[in-house]
Order: sequence, then structure tokens, then C-alpha cells
Amino acid sequence: MADLKIQGLAKSYKDVRVLENIDLDIASGEFFTLLGPSGCGKTTLLRTIAGFQHQDRGEIIVNGQRIDHKPAHKRDIGMVFQDYAIFPHLSVADNVAFGLKARSLPKGEIEARVNESLKMVRLDGYQDRLPGEMSGGQQQRIGLARAMAIRPTLLLMDEPLSNLDAKLRIELREDIRDIQRRLGITTIYVTHDQEEALAVSDRICVMNKGNIEQIGTPFEIYRKPLRRFAASFVGTMNFLPGQLEGGRLRVGSQSIDYPVDASGCVEVAIRPENVALASAPLQEGMVALKGEVLKITFLGREAHYTLRTEAGEIVAQVADPAQDFIGMEGRAVEVRLPLQKLVLFHPNGDVLDAGQAR
Repeated sequence: MADLKIQGLAKSYKDVRVLENIDLDIASGEFFTLLGPSGCGKTTLLRTIAGFQHQDRGEIIVNGQRIDHKPAHKRDIGMVFQDYAIFPHLSVADNVAFGLKARSLPKGEIEARVNESLKMVRLDGYQDRLPGEMSGGQQQRIGLARAMAIRPTLLLMDEPLSNLDAKLRIELREDIRDIQRRLGITTIYVTHDQEEALAVSDRICVMNKGNIEQIGTPFEIYRKPLRRFAASFVGTMNFLPGQLEGGRLRVGSQSIDYPVDASGCVEVAIRPENVALASAPLQEGMVALKGEVLKITFLGREAHYTLRTEAGEIVAQVADPAQDFIGMEGRAVEVRLPLQKLVLFHPNGDVLDAGQAR
């Protein structure tokens, strides 16, 4: 087990700054996810930790020792790649044993570690098969077994599930999380899939344009976003224009007490599952907006309602919708926004801490 510290890390390609003064402190045994859109710098950061490329400045420290001066093969890091990166001409067992043979371990120990690793990823009995005879999910399990067999200090995973279909992604991500917990190995995981990040992580680092937007637990990232970008990127978030003045919040034509000492234009954000329609009883502490149903998307256990309101267009998520909720396009509805579920953002993208209002 190992802790990882990154201090002041920066990286540019020609005149393009890819990473900007990255500071991270990852605890021993933690499952830490780098989450963000394509081009945000998450894979560059992972590859820099691995030693596949070198930073312009900054330090990478594992268990109190700098490793950024070491070549990749001497950093004691296991890597799982997006494209499997396994050898098609080698058997499953030989693929897993590759890193062990490079370390000149005794034959008996190599065989024991290979068998142990394959059992862990549920591929015991497949030792003699070639990768081409196996599914994509099984090939990725080979890559995971190979990375774990060397018993690395750190395990790095770069979009390992992106080439798999939806059902396999869910199955393998659960296996990865279970194995990581069992081994207690410090893991840095890269993905652009928000649901995946929420499902597997101890903490998530949301990145955008080479910068860190927010670091927190999945609950904190989803329920307590500190930046507008984090709120909009992780899950679905509605944004409406609002105005604060004299302890009141105005949304559309509606105004409600909002106990915060601030004035000016804000963005009012709320998750779709927190938007209520008129069938819910009107309670104190709700913003009530007149609206119209534009579209209904039925998804079985839930339905998404696209609504035009006096303040702007939003989406409401209705769990287990009844039959009479279907076919409401064009109908007028009252849309209700619970005050305690609102998150307000300054025009600069920072969250407005509403204290007791939240």
C-alpha cells in the first residue's frame, strides 16, 4: 500500500498547456478517479504518473520518495490500458506472467502468482487459451490480472471499460472495485463516464482544461458541487437564471425568502429528480413556476419530462410514472422547486454558499 502526492505538476505540448499546477494527495489504499471530458488532461496526468511522459515542472511522490526521475519500468506501477494491450501470440498465462519474467522471479513463484491473479479475475482454467479466443471483457480481465500479478505499489487504469458494451462495463467495474478493496491497493482510475466514477470511487477529481474543478466523495461531487462545471458534468443539472436581493431569491416571476447575504445575478441549479410536478402538494419553501410539458421520455422505472417554464426550460425526473402521466405533451403544469434542493452559482462559476438555505 502506498500514498501518492503530486505537487505543482504542469505539462505543455508546444504552446498548449495540458496540465496547470496540479496538486493531489491520494491516501494509501484509496480508489481515486480522474473524471472529465476528452482533452481535460486526465490521461496526460495518469501517463505522467506512470512515467510514460515527463512533466515540465512539479513532483510525484510515493511513500515520501520522489519517483518522477525514474524511468517507467522502475516505478513499480501496474497499468491497465483502454485497448487491453495484451500480446495476441501469447497464451493467457504467458501474458499474465510477462512482467514477472521480466523481474526474473523463480518459475514456481511465477506460476503461483499467475494462477492467483487469474482466479481473482475469474479466469482460472483459461491459462492455455489465446486472447483471440476470448471476449473483450475477458481480454480486459487478462490485462487486469497482468497488472496485479507484479503486486505493484500503485495501480493505474486508463479508461479500461470504454471498449465494452453496457452490461459488461457494469459487471467488470464491480469486479474491479471488489478486487481493489480486497487487495487494498492504491488505484488511480481515469474515465469520462460519470456513472462509472460515482459507482467505483472513494473520491473523484473532476478536471477541466488542465485544471482541477473539484475533489470530493461521490456524494459530495453529486450533491454539493463547488463549481458550475462539476455540477453540469456529473449527472444532469437544470440551470435557470435568478436574482438575489434583500434576502429574497427571484426565479421567473416568483420570489421567495433566501437567507444569504448576497445580491446580484445567479444561476439557480437543481437536479431533475428534485423537480416536482403539480400533483405533489405545495409546501412552504418551494418555488412554484407555471410550465408546459414539451416532451416525455419513458424509460420504464422513470420518465423524463422536458418542461418549458416562465424562467426557462428544465427537465423533471418522475420515478415509477403512472399511466396518466404519459401523453401529457402540451399540457400546462405547475413546476415546484424545493428551496433546500437548490444550488446557486455566481456568474464566475463558483458556488454561492447559502448556509441554512441549503
